Amino acid sequence: MSHVLATMTSPDSPDEVEQMFYDALRRARIDALMAVWADDDDILCVHPGGPRLLGAAAIRTSFEAVFANGGLSIQVDQVQRMQTATAAVHSVLEFLQVTTETGLRSAWVVATNIYILGAQGWRLLAHHASPADPLDVSSHQANPTVLH
Repeated sequence: MSHVLATMTSPDSPDEVEQMFYDALRRARIDALMAVWADDDDILCVHPGGPRLLGAAAIRTSFEAVFANGGLSIQVDQVQRMQTATAAVHSVLEFLQVTTETGLRSAWVVATNIYILGAQGWRLLAHHASPADPLDVSSHQANPTVLH
């Protein structure tokens, strides 16, 4: 068993899985990224403006392409959480900076992350990201977060 899988045996909460997901994105670590997903044929990912990707192979291929261009910088804010005993939905506002063939591109994105609790602990079942509405962004910029 790889080190990534050994440390992912039983996440305690959807928040922990979400932190691991975004950390793997920031570090461009494909094995760590794939380790947060549920072991389910029906896992789902939609990138902003992209098609629906079903299954681990399609999701892995899409993120490998993102990482091949140098990865991305991502900040997550305004997390809204809804949770039951075995499922959780997080709606987040993301600020992305992606390196493309034409240079650095920035965008605000609204994402929904769905988590389920199974035999392996909490895992990501779906990640759906769409371009943010200008109202989402303006409300974020009107209430800046100060980090110390």
